[in-house]
Amino acid sequence: MANKSVAEIIIDTLQAAGVKRVFGVVGDSLNGITETIRAREGIEFIGVRHEEGGAFAAGAEAYLTGDLAVCAGSCGPGNTHLINGLFDCHRSRVPVLALAAQIPSAEIGTGYFQETHPERLFQECSHYCELISVPEQAVRTIECAVTAALGKRGVAVVVFPGDVAELKTEAPEVRLPTLGRHSALHPSEADIRQAAELLNAGEKVTILAGIGCAEAHAELLQTAAALHAPVVHALRGKEFVEPNNPYDVGLTGLLGMPAGYHALLDADTVLMLGTDFPYRQFLPDDARVVQVDTRAEHIGRRTRVEIGLVGDVAATLRALLPRLTPRNNSDHLTEAQERHRADEISLAELATGEPGDTSLHPQHVARLLDELASEDAVFTCDVGTPTIWAARYLHMNGRRSLIGSFVHGSMANALSQAYGAALAQPHRQVIAMCGDGGLAMLLSELLTIRQHKIPVKIVVFNNSSLGFVELEMKAAGILEYGTELDNPDFSTVAAAAGLRGFRVSDPGQLESVLREALAHDGPALVDAVVKRQELSMPPSIEAKQASGFSIYAMKALMDGRGGELLEMAKTNLFR
Repeated sequence: MANKSVAEIIIDTLQAAGVKRVFGVVGDSLNGITETIRAREGIEFIGVRHEEGGAFAAGAEAYLTGDLAVCAGSCGPGNTHLINGLFDCHRSRVPVLALAAQIPSAEIGTGYFQETHPERLFQECSHYCELISVPEQAVRTIECAVTAALGKRGVAVVVFPGDVAELKTEAPEVRLPTLGRHSALHPSEADIRQAAELLNAGEKVTILAGIGCAEAHAELLQTAAALHAPVVHALRGKEFVEPNNPYDVGLTGLLGMPAGYHALLDADTVLMLGTDFPYRQFLPDDARVVQVDTRAEHIGRRTRVEIGLVGDVAATLRALLPRLTPRNNSDHLTEAQERHRADEISLAELATGEPGDTSLHPQHVARLLDELASEDAVFTCDVGTPTIWAARYLHMNGRRSLIGSFVHGSMANALSQAYGAALAQPHRQVIAMCGDGGLAMLLSELLTIRQHKIPVKIVVFNNSSLGFVELEMKAAGILEYGTELDNPDFSTVAAAAGLRGFRVSDPGQLESVLREALAHDGPALVDAVVKRQELSMPPSIEAKQASGFSIYAMKALMDGRGGELLEMAKTNLFR
């Protein structure tokens, strides 16, 4: 066996696992790692400007490839900066390994400069989090971390003091277990039979499909056909459920439209497939529910479930299909499909603009992006209104990808996820749909894009506010406060950072600007000045929301802000 440093053992293992890059910010406690990477071929250190951005980027790479991705932070603040991005990776169930350096080993426990305890800190956002305190631990610890991240689909963290990374020990040749496609998980025959009986008894069956349908598209369509069931997709399922699916009737929830909302609420039977859709108020109270999920702990935690099937969606549906009784009545499906067509017409009508106007409808920006983007584009979107417009206006075709912070709900994800995606799959067009608040929060990552010459295209939905928060305040009946953003001209900021910058506010110029930006040979940013008072209405308005909005309107008038109400009416009603 060869004598190797801990850093060499770690990098050997990562390369054996197929890792090609490590995102991070250099620091003295990471010197052993970065020096080892510098001397190697086939792996590189991608210097980012903020470690949180590096974690988001690693998450995007892991999402697109399904392979292990890696980020790193130096001791103290360097690795604590990783936390938010790692929470997003972990909750999105993508395999990411974080290298968290520690202060010199002799100083641990003394309150030394930059001292933290990352082996405690990262526990909540990881499947595996361990400290290498002596070099003899290195081989098994890094191998366990890689196996945990890939096998459990989530985050693993390896902590090591900087001095320990440079110590040597005997190390065997790397031998990682093969962790390819997992074996299919099948429910029992008795459970399958009971589920089929329940579904066959239903008169109005609706399918709610999520990301668990990623490898079950054919089985999903066959099941929808057999049950004459409309398919409502959760946001994380959009990429996999929507393509070439005549039974799909859109989303429900706060981002959804009436067709998806009513298809679920009107159902007497619901088949939930690979989704942990969290909003209970959009699920029917009295329907009989069959839920399929690989994780037993997810079954029944959002709504009352009569039959839970622990299994892979594709394998479970293949077992279920022969037991389903063909039916003739398709009224429920037809009604949902007609509503969906009406929704599509309504969305198209909103996604326009009058040449000469001084600002853009954000729907218009999203619709043109959908039309102009390549057939295999990767879209990333910030939380808030960019996610709404992405959910409603981007069309998935089986080749496109959509990445966002859809479970953790963090601001500032889209920009960093975009460059992670572009480095992982450089042959694909990558478009970041950023909010002005999200872009500003990690504005530093424009410099990461510049430094590495990553040709991402950034479209900023600039409404000079935290728009979704304002909507939440209005629905709650309170005046928006603390949401206004005094933004610079982001196109000028982008140009100063070395990107090609564009700014557009006239709807008549929008298409030509987007075309030029998307065609630019390098990174580009479009500062799209959109209407602040644009309302993104949910598919159903609850009484308390209507009441809250009325209270907001009265408060705005009494506070001398009637102009806001007039502008809101002009933006949303007189179109």
